[in-house]
Amino acid sequence: MAKRVLITGASGLLGRAIYREFLKDNSWETLGLAFSRVKENLKKVDITDENQVKEVISTFKPSVIIHSAAERRPDVVENNPTGTQQLNIQATEHICQAAKSIGAWVLYISTDYVFDGTSPPYNEDAKPNPLNKYGQSKLEGEKITLGASSENSVLRVPILYGDIEYLSESAVTILFENILAGKESIASDYEIKYPTHCADIAYTIRQLADKRLQIPEKVCGVFHWTSNEKMTKYLMSVAMASAFSLDTKNIIPDKNPSKGAPRPYDTHLSCEKMEAIVSGRRTLFSDGIKLVLEPYVKK
Repeated sequence: MAKRVLITGASGLLGRAIYREFLKDNSWETLGLAFSRVKENLKKVDITDENQVKEVISTFKPSVIIHSAAERRPDVVENNPTGTQQLNIQATEHICQAAKSIGAWVLYISTDYVFDGTSPPYNEDAKPNPLNKYGQSKLEGEKITLGASSENSVLRVPILYGDIEYLSESAVTILFENILAGKESIASDYEIKYPTHCADIAYTIRQLADKRLQIPEKVCGVFHWTSNEKMTKYLMSVAMASAFSLDTKNIIPDKNPSKGAPRPYDTHLSCEKMEAIVSGRRTLFSDGIKLVLEPYVKK
């Protein structure tokens, strides 16, 4: 089978990392899709348009489709149910049906927010119970993906950071804005997160895709990948400031649950299924975040 991969959302935070990871491997022919931020060699496709999806998939004929495009901001999802339905659910249906017609394997990127955070760690077979509309929409996408073909897979990931185009692009790096400006920063010290570098997710995905083509019977169903560093947004903020020897006295811990869409308390993901198949990679937060933020710190 030809090693041909199609990546949706290839202009986004995670999608860019996945796209670059596959481009580094000459054994893969790689096509990245984007819509609002098309650049480099990405192809402009509106994945909410079924005809456009059918056309690009039937023309390129990928053996692997990594579906990373999504509305991932919980508060935006709460306030825009129609847009979320189109991007997180309907687009997933279009992709899975088109993939099925050519026998392509779909890896759908999901979230730890499908869990309620009351009984971690969560293994791949744990029963989802999302607390907010974002988690609900991603769970619906999971069901569509796995329902379209028993061969398809889901990868749940936690809060992400990585090479950014602007500080507010990631829910992690946005915390650095006030710190860098020397302003007071109130950061949640309640919900527990496991910040994971997008490049680590991308590396692990490429390993999984290679394994899928080698031994397809072992690569189906639900997978997890996450760092194992337990942090709150307050602890992330302190770590970011400390990485550049910036004052931490203006970082104020908020011990109350976050406002806005309900957030689960602790959704630590067990990665045993993935670890049994690939080696994966985990970057220490202190190392990864410093490299990500260095371009934004004046020397």
